[in-house]
Amino acid sequence: MTHAQPQLVMGERDVERTLARMAREVVELNRGVPGLALVGIQRRGVQLAERLAVEIERAEHQRPALGTLDITLYRDDLTAVGPRPVLGETRLPEGGIDERCVAIIDDVCYTGRTVRSALNELADFGRPARILLCVLVDRGGRELPIQPDVVGRTISAAGNQRVDVLVPELDGRLAVELSLREDPAR
Repeated sequence: MTHAQPQLVMGERDVERTLARMAREVVELNRGVPGLALVGIQRRGVQLAERLAVEIERAEHQRPALGTLDITLYRDDLTAVGPRPVLGETRLPEGGIDERCVAIIDDVCYTGRTVRSALNELADFGRPARILLCVLVDRGGRELPIQPDVVGRTISAAGNQRVDVLVPELDGRLAVELSLREDPAR
């Protein structure tokens, strides 16, 4: 069986420009940097949160607090993941999340289940003043009533397609690609 080549949706410069715009939107929604914390969802949300923090610091001369969330144990399909799920790190921003504006950063918003898991985990750690959802790609297809506040790019992807955000730290380059799913049942 031949696999079709992934279709490039966003190249490196497109992603960089989009992240710069998204950083400005997050700061605008928070009315500045004070009290802002960016929390990236493992895996690629973490790298995107770091890039957004760099953009915010470049524009505002202040760096927002950073944290990471591993939602693995909060997933509603944990039994489907397997008997030994691989866990990443959850690291709260310095100073915690209480009374802060927490921007959850993720690579792709699809069904909304990842975000729901992230919200559940955050609730176990405190009570933010506000939570924003910031995603590089919104591909539609929600199963839950969750919508991002800040979106880099909205694309239409069929159920048999996969949207991959590539980051240099994990994939060797910065891009967004659209490809056919190898397992159409997912």
